Amino acid sequence: MAEAIFLSAGVPDPKRGPAYAETADTVAITSAVSALAYVTLGRRPLVWGGHPAITPMILVMSEDMSVDYGEWVTLYQSEVFKDEFPEDNKRFHNVVFTANLGGDRDASLSLMRERMFTETQFKAAVFIGGMGGIVAEYEMFKKLQPDAKVIPVTSTGGASLEVAKIMGDVSSDFELNRDYVALFHEHLDISVKEERYRVPEEQPATAEDRYWRRNN
Repeated sequence: MAEAIFLSAGVPDPKRGPAYAETADTVAITSAVSALAYVTLGRRPLVWGGHPAITPMILVMSEDMSVDYGEWVTLYQSEVFKDEFPEDNKRFHNVVFTANLGGDRDASLSLMRERMFTETQFKAAVFIGGMGGIVAEYEMFKKLQPDAKVIPVTSTGGASLEVAKIMGDVSSDFELNRDYVALFHEHLDISVKEERYRVPEEQPATAEDRYWRRNN
């Protein structure tokens, strides 16, 4: 999965992360996640730590596009949150469960992230909104996937702003361009001409062979 995209996103909770919530734009967060799913589903493998607000949204979009959600999307979830797992986990069998390290939330999440970033070769990571966990994911991602591109969508606020600050010099597009579909097409290098494929096995190896062609 050398072309895989990692997604790190969330809507900040004002009680648990008031500083992140203060800058977050929830409409922009939802729009950016939807746009990323629209651009990538059926074209690139998408990986993230299963999020209760994001997973259902991407599942519905995949069904609307007639692509196999369970084949294109891989979720990682720590057993430390076992009581909170959604029923869809059982339905699609596309979830990688990682160990609960004695009920230690931070250690268990660290293990989950380490597995995410060592079991897949990523082309890029996209950071949208979020709180402190987003920053932790960025730091480990850069350590374990140093050659992958990083896209902090700063217009969504939250922890994406902190990620951009750590990175230093980032594209002004990430703040100014709210046409998220166009933003991701450009910065993830996914042509608008690419067809979607129901499962990855049906997708040609080279991007040029994936372009739609009209019959004359």
